[in-house]
Amino acid sequence: MTDRQIDRLIRADRDIITAIIPQGAHVLDLGCGDGGLLAELVEKKHVVGRGVEINSDNIIHALERGLSVCQGDIDHGLADYPSGSYEYVILNQTLQVITKPVAVIREMLRVGRYGIVGFPNFGNWAVRARFLLTGRMPKTQALPFEWHNTPNIHQLTIRDFKDLCREEGIRIIREEYYMLGKWRCSPLVNPLANLLAITGMFVISLG
Repeated sequence: MTDRQIDRLIRADRDIITAIIPQGAHVLDLGCGDGGLLAELVEKKHVVGRGVEINSDNIIHALERGLSVCQGDIDHGLADYPSGSYEYVILNQTLQVITKPVAVIREMLRVGRYGIVGFPNFGNWAVRARFLLTGRMPKTQALPFEWHNTPNIHQLTIRDFKDLCREEGIRIIREEYYMLGKWRCSPLVNPLANLLAITGMFVISLG
């Protein structure tokens, strides 16, 4: 996995989220990292944005960008945020690294009218093939880690996430899949997403 490949995936995520978020929206970014996505949303979509991040170094970088970011562990909930206080709550490339994913999803949909959830698809054909052929935990574009240093503690697939939404009464409003080098949103590709998609991006709500 090269830095260029990783940068391409980060760029792809930012492009689709920026396309989804409307102008001037109130946005909360959970696990915002160094604020790269939030800064882009402020610049390009003029959002009123706030981030939550656990890593102090990332918080410093985000503050240096002039962003509103606070330190917090989203596994402990979002008690400081009133219900319905944001239009969009983003949880991108974070679902698989938290300990209480269902609780976090419930909280984000309490705080926000819509949630945007993006995660690497562990059902991708390359993951399956490498595990089958090598007998070792696979490394792919979206999963560039060794088994002993991966931050991913919940390995989920596109199908797993959609099953969870069905069980929890969560409505999927929009689904986008990064496959074959671009984002695709079509009923024709959805049946193949669990096998071909590197990353899934979903807009969800309780309404």
